[in-house]
Amino acid sequence: MPCPALPDGFDLTDPDLLHTRVPLPEFATLRQTDPVRWIDQPPRVSGFDDAGYWAVTRHEDVKYVSTRPELFSSYLNTAIIRFNESISRDAIDAQRLIMLNMDPPEHTRVRQIVQRGFTPRAIRSLEDALRARARSVVAAALGNAGPDGSFDFVTNVAVELPLQAIAELIGVPQGDRSKLFDWSNKMAAYDDPEYAVTAEAGEEAAMEIVSYAMTLATARKECPADDIVSRLVAAEDEGNLSSDEFGFFVILLAVAGNETTRNAITHGMHAFLTHPDQWELFKRERPATTAEEIVRWATPVVSFQRTATQDTELGGAKIKAGDRVGVFYSSANHDPEVFEDPGTFDITRDPNPHLGFGGGGPHFCLGKSLAVLEIDLIFDAVADTLPDLRLTGDPRRLRSAWLNGVKELRVSTG
Repeated sequence: MPCPALPDGFDLTDPDLLHTRVPLPEFATLRQTDPVRWIDQPPRVSGFDDAGYWAVTRHEDVKYVSTRPELFSSYLNTAIIRFNESISRDAIDAQRLIMLNMDPPEHTRVRQIVQRGFTPRAIRSLEDALRARARSVVAAALGNAGPDGSFDFVTNVAVELPLQAIAELIGVPQGDRSKLFDWSNKMAAYDDPEYAVTAEAGEEAAMEIVSYAMTLATARKECPADDIVSRLVAAEDEGNLSSDEFGFFVILLAVAGNETTRNAITHGMHAFLTHPDQWELFKRERPATTAEEIVRWATPVVSFQRTATQDTELGGAKIKAGDRVGVFYSSANHDPEVFEDPGTFDITRDPNPHLGFGGGGPHFCLGKSLAVLEIDLIFDAVADTLPDLRLTGDPRRLRSAWLNGVKELRVSTG
């Protein structure tokens, strides 16, 4: 039966929708009445020559799709649920070189290599340097504040630590981090007219990242250093990455590791300042559960997609081979069947089986430990240095089909 909350033509991936809000009321009704619902789309509006996709909104079903790559492929149409309508099929297919858009066994091979850089030991080795960087970032934001104590939290705080962490991780000179920021912005912001980014500019930015990373990889092969790049590429014949594979891995880091963490930090700051009891609790006790709740609350990636490899059934819906299937993490993370009072921001929430790092399975976020560390460190630094921070305006949201992004968050120390 039709879902009464969705009028004809309502599309959960419409970038104008996420420009204003995450559709939590619509998700709630879908979970209750039509948890796997077909969403019509005009052909090519998402870059695909089909009539739409299945929207999967329940926590249980999102996990099911995520953990069965043999039924639901990332490779066939990539994991991106909506491209610019002008994108070519060749450009979509080229994205299969990125690990996010691979299926086993190729995905398994590449992930086994790159996860060397994300072991608990590797992340712990970064902690002291990143703690110092977090404190430096917050101190610099205070120094850059206007006469009234105001500044943009996104560009002065949230952007900086993830960029510096990636640079620290792969040995990119810190002076080049602004290049990574610019390139990743162009890749992710093609739906936002403020950035005036064309699909071609996004593709060019991707190639700039690949070229930069390949040059870095070549240098490390010739002169290995004590960094992740050397461990991933220095001995290609021993199961390491080729230079071009490393280049596409850096694309994944630049978008998945940068855009998502900075948006989690921004949404987390907004949540704290609109829930002052939670900010006071954090400043007083620093609960170890904080970062996980921030990621659940923010869910920086609203949705990814898979493509059915065969006819199957899910949530009462008959899905045909070749159908695109959207998994909506924002909806899953507000599923009352899993979370008590999901609309409450509670930094002591435990357990917290959110899907903000993916629904499990082969594509579970490789950088989860690093992201949690960054979130913990930046809010420790803010709480210690700017404990009386306050909002001075509403967030300005990114126009995007799949990212819960914020472009500006004005705050003040005064």
